[in-house]
Amino acid sequence: MKTSDFYYELPQQLIAQDPLEERSSSRLLVLHRDRQELEHRIFREVPEYLNSGDCLVINDTKVIPARLFGEKEDTKAGIEVLLLKRCTRSEFAGETVWETLVKPGKKARPGARISFGGGLLIGEVLEVVEEGNRLIRFTYKGIFEELLDRLGQMPLPPYITHQLQDKNRYQTVYARHEGSAAAPTAGLHFTPELLQAIEEKGVKVAHVTLHVGLGTFRPVKVEDVTQHHMHSEFYVIEEEAARLINQTKAAGGRVICVGTTSCRTLESATDEKGILHSGSGWTDIFIYPGYRFKMMDGLITNFHLPESTLLMLVSAFAGKETVMQAYEKAVREQYRFFSFGDAMLVV
Repeated sequence: MKTSDFYYELPQQLIAQDPLEERSSSRLLVLHRDRQELEHRIFREVPEYLNSGDCLVINDTKVIPARLFGEKEDTKAGIEVLLLKRCTRSEFAGETVWETLVKPGKKARPGARISFGGGLLIGEVLEVVEEGNRLIRFTYKGIFEELLDRLGQMPLPPYITHQLQDKNRYQTVYARHEGSAAAPTAGLHFTPELLQAIEEKGVKVAHVTLHVGLGTFRPVKVEDVTQHHMHSEFYVIEEEAARLINQTKAAGGRVICVGTTSCRTLESATDEKGILHSGSGWTDIFIYPGYRFKMMDGLITNFHLPESTLLMLVSAFAGKETVMQAYEKAVREQYRFFSFGDAMLVV
């Protein structure tokens, strides 16, 4: 299977640059897998496709303002640091050490010290790790997360050309647990009122957490899909969520994942007998056509970049040809693409 099999032409003007004023007013392309039919709807109508006894699974991770702009203490040269994931190595226990992406990298050799916010936050480069990322130890007074909120910017994808006026528009309304470098964007379409309407219909809502790393969006640089390696991401599934989801399956209900992140969380923690296990850990699961789904019955997702692992996951669920035809239709119908774009429901 070739990476180029997942390429499609996308006009630049269809890449959404800003979220809509009303979250649930996005368009919704509904793909029925069994009969390979498409419907064009509005996202707030999604409850019509959910049944009493189904379970909607949402990823309640919260994006941190992970993009920091500082300067080297010695030369005052400008440096941009993007926090990727907190380092959990035992030798750094009790310290604030992060794996980061640094630009320009050549100025951030081990030993370099970087000042942020006029010295409110100091970063020391400890070592270079895989793909040129840097481990940086941060020292500061106060609470790290509060400093980040004060000094950091939201790490928007590179195809978004300007900063958001309202940081909360790159968060889901149910975001709880800080730790992501990117939003689980399928969830951006939900409002509290829409979630309430879904629950009133008899649909259970289960929370899981997967802290999204930028590795999720890393380009596939090999032509043979099977040779691509995913970066690992941390997930948590509480006992209550696992019980709710397992009960849904046992009773014949459907498990509908909101986003590829929720999907990867469930598929990572479900055994071969179809039982979801609570717990936490790291997953580097890579789902592409040929994968046999153990838990997910339906998927709400945005439109993904050509040749991306996310498009491959959707293709694994609905069939590559079916998905690529749906994307061609979405382009013709002028749907909005990527993080702030429209949504797709696959059932």
